[in-house]
Amino acid sequence: MLLGKKKESRAEFRCFFSLLQGILERLESGEVVIGDGSFLITLEKRGYVKAGLWTPEAVIEHPDAVRQLHMEFLRAGSNVMQTFTFSASEDNMESKWEDVNAAACDLAREVAGKGDALVAGGICQTSIYKYHKDEARIKKLFRQQLEVFAWKNVDFLIAEYFEHVEEAVWAVEVLKESDRPVAVTMCISPEGDMHDITPGECAVRLVKAGASIVGVNCRFGPETSLKTIELMKEGLQRAGLKAHLMVQPLGFHTPDCGKEGFVDLPEYPFGLESRAATRWDIQKYAREAYNQGVRYIGGCCGFEPYHIRAIAEELAPERGFLPPASEKHGSWGSALDMHTKPWVRARARREYWENLLPASGRPFCPSLSKPDV
Repeated sequence: MLLGKKKESRAEFRCFFSLLQGILERLESGEVVIGDGSFLITLEKRGYVKAGLWTPEAVIEHPDAVRQLHMEFLRAGSNVMQTFTFSASEDNMESKWEDVNAAACDLAREVAGKGDALVAGGICQTSIYKYHKDEARIKKLFRQQLEVFAWKNVDFLIAEYFEHVEEAVWAVEVLKESDRPVAVTMCISPEGDMHDITPGECAVRLVKAGASIVGVNCRFGPETSLKTIELMKEGLQRAGLKAHLMVQPLGFHTPDCGKEGFVDLPEYPFGLESRAATRWDIQKYAREAYNQGVRYIGGCCGFEPYHIRAIAEELAPERGFLPPASEKHGSWGSALDMHTKPWVRARARREYWENLLPASGRPFCPSLSKPDV
């Protein structure tokens, strides 16, 4: 087994500490931390991941594809490289999980070392919680992944994509067994988790369990996610608790979603392109998130590198710099100044793109869908 062979090397890895400022130090200083974006959906489109369980064998089968996507997010402005370990637990991957987790850590660390980026080890909800609420068994699955993250010396830990706060609390309790900061995000709407526990109460329980960073990711678009974050913030304030806030929504518009989010839309997962957010939508989202007090801002499914660049460009005044990818991108369409057509040159201004109402180009399509459930 991979872990057995490398056990003796863990002490050496633990002696190596990043010279970069840690996640909590960055957030406590008021720095904007930009997360990365979509791996599963994006790599499925590129032919490296199969829809279904969405497990990340690509880190071993196609490491160059994963490395390239990490690099694109880094150039776009991300300063967190999250390990591509979504669903990479024993319940989903059997014997493959160990090698996948280790390889994902190595790829994230390799790319993070090329910039001012931290590595976050990521776990997610299990496939067994809904059917067997066996706390000991589920915690064992989390602990197995944590062991790899500790050996590989990730900078901090993220528990993400939880529908039930009970399971999210179990994840935080396990991750707190390490000496690394813990972030946790839930894939819930303003209605709360699947047991109708409100976002505010979810946030309170997660902070009491030991999370330093709380928020939401996936399932819903930017507008809905920011509403949920506001409710989390209010809940923490009422309880007299403090935590850093984190938001990583879909890169899709989903106002017609039900409580389960985009998985219930008839377009999920192969027909979502018509719902894609524009870069200007994401600049607006980044500004609104910042104004709400959120300092860890990123994306999830559907968030391409250009979306991450949009966050970095919108918040460049606060960060003090632009990302490398902005060298090939004129702010608010400024590169159109060189166009030969005067009506296209007229688009080289912020007001035009901020007020644009994009058409879908699909004459017989409704503007919204009816969820299947």
